[in-house]
Amino acid sequence: MAYYLGDPTAKNLGRLTLNPIPHIDLWGTIIIPIIMLVTSGAAFGWAKPVPFNPYNLKYQRFGPALVAMAGPFSNLIIAIISFILFKALTPYLDPNTNLLMIFLINLLVLNLFLMIFNLIPVPPLDGSKVLFAVFADAKYVNFRDVLERQGPIILLLLIVFDNFLNLGIFNFIFNAVFGLLTKVL
Repeated sequence: MAYYLGDPTAKNLGRLTLNPIPHIDLWGTIIIPIIMLVTSGAAFGWAKPVPFNPYNLKYQRFGPALVAMAGPFSNLIIAIISFILFKALTPYLDPNTNLLMIFLINLLVLNLFLMIFNLIPVPPLDGSKVLFAVFADAKYVNFRDVLERQGPIILLLLIVFDNFLNLGIFNFIFNAVFGLLTKVL
């Protein structure tokens, strides 16, 4: 999206690729997920953000929000494709035992969850860019600065506390996704 809006930064840095290797973050993709798996049996991780220069974008106010929405939108597209394939193959393959069908349903659930999760308006998640575009006035600068500095810590603490204290915050998101799917499938 950033490239489409006029910013070649990701392309120039070799990050405009589907190859996962350039996107691996040592802490977010390897170390933290391993620690979480070992200590709790569940894992959370992230990749390096794809860089872009907001000053190169056609639309200065909403450009970063459009770039941020590309991620959740791609999750939605993958979920829709997974759903269509699942529904088309259901008369021919058993959804409970066929590995392709199990893969499609897991792909659908994962992408819906990631889409909803990434829309949470806390940095570094994509929803924060939409929040900042809506509240772009100068009177919100202090709020934005604090949230940008503290957002990743807030998010990480939220995930850790939800995991270890069993608060159920993210279960709410999972239950919403599963509730939607049980009505549709």
